[in-house]
Amino acid sequence: MIVSAHNMLRLQRTLVAGKRAYHDLVSLPGGKNLVGSGVPGYSAVSGHRVTVFGVTGFLGRYVVSKLGKSGTQVIVPYRDEDEARVFKPMGDLGQIVRMEWDIRNEDMIAECLRHSDTVYNFVGRDYETKNFDYHSVHVAGAERIAKLASQCGVSNFIHVSHLNASKESPSKFYQTKAEGEERVKAAFPGATIVRPSTLFGYEDKLLTNMAVWPIFWKLNHGQTSVRPVHVLDVAQSLVNLLSNPRPSSTINLPGPSTLTYEYLLDLVSSVTLQPPSRAPVLPKAAANILSKIGQNVWWPALSPDEVTRRYINDVDVEGDWDAVGVQPSEIEDSAIAHLRHYRTAENYLRPTILPARPSRALLEDI
Repeated sequence: MIVSAHNMLRLQRTLVAGKRAYHDLVSLPGGKNLVGSGVPGYSAVSGHRVTVFGVTGFLGRYVVSKLGKSGTQVIVPYRDEDEARVFKPMGDLGQIVRMEWDIRNEDMIAECLRHSDTVYNFVGRDYETKNFDYHSVHVAGAERIAKLASQCGVSNFIHVSHLNASKESPSKFYQTKAEGEERVKAAFPGATIVRPSTLFGYEDKLLTNMAVWPIFWKLNHGQTSVRPVHVLDVAQSLVNLLSNPRPSSTINLPGPSTLTYEYLLDLVSSVTLQPPSRAPVLPKAAANILSKIGQNVWWPALSPDEVTRRYINDVDVEGDWDAVGVQPSEIEDSAIAHLRHYRTAENYLRPTILPARPSRALLEDI
């Protein structure tokens, strides 16, 4: 009997799907158990049903992509239909479920997470608007989602904050992030708090922004130290928490190295093969005035709170990468992939000579 390649593949999938092993069983907090099935990858069924709030942001898109490839059904709450279209090909038929929502509407939130066993909350704002300030999103919104998740019997709640979250911070962004963590823990005691540092990657707001607006990264003479981390490393860490949940814990995910904005500007210049910016160093008062004027545009290049954050060093804490099973990568390893399109045509394939890193003693003096 001759069997076509297509039918043979279907037969293999049927045989594999009919088998069960111990690793197909996943135990969730609260005593719930899930059983996966199917071949590994895109067409598998992991057994998980996950809701990802704040999915149209930078980090959320990568997490949904990784979840979809593992056969997880993902509920994607969205506000803008055009932004939600990108998720359609990230999973097999029926695995990506898009649902319209509003962070102020409890009924819509409950409908988005009613049937999920795990909820991720990535909702956040880099700048305030007349409709959504930092408190309404980072504090009240996070508390509302956590409360409804607890009421609906969600087993695993993962809340993404920031490495610099602190109620004593001069930045309102960091203050509300810290207050949001407290509200989430009160509403969902078993919540996992994840604190990544500044993210970089494709379409990021770090390297890409430095290539376009270098003047705004010279604040504090570029001596502010940060610990940038690759968005794919953080996304993989969050996906790993799905099968290895760590309830009631706080996980810090800083980048592997501490670098100054001055070094990162040199890195962008070296990778793009563009001359260093000759823009002057703006005084903080002038930057505040420009940022307030910029609030009147649709997409401000710099907000007043971002000016404050450009003077705040990332906290010096140990990373919990072993807990999530990921080894973070250095920013130099992938900078060319994210910045090559800023090169001119004649320089497109030229090799890159990376700048010398600042010494550890110099960073400690900053």
